[in-house]
Amino acid sequence: METIKFSSTNELYNRVKPALECKKNDLKRKGYPYLKIEDIFLALKDYKWNTAHDLSLDEIVDDILNTNDEFFLENLRKENVTNLEKLNIKDSNIL
Repeated sequence: METIKFSSTNELYNRVKPALECKKNDLKRKGYPYLKIEDIFLALKDYKWNTAHDLSLDEIVDDILNTNDEFFLENLRKENVTNLEKLNIKDSNIL
């Protein structure tokens, strides 16, 4: 089997974009319309693939399509909390 190498994260993202769209549509049907393909890709890149080595394209696509939905939701929650902390928003400043 031929090994596919990607020269950048952007190249990988573009290659797996159809699988990301499929997962996004699946999540939308399940009641999570706010998840974007970027959220899905970054969650996998930052938390699942960050320690992996020599992943094949089929393993990457399998992760996109078959990773538990809660994984994406939890990582989006973490990201939102981190962004709020970076902004230093407090409840009293909102009202």
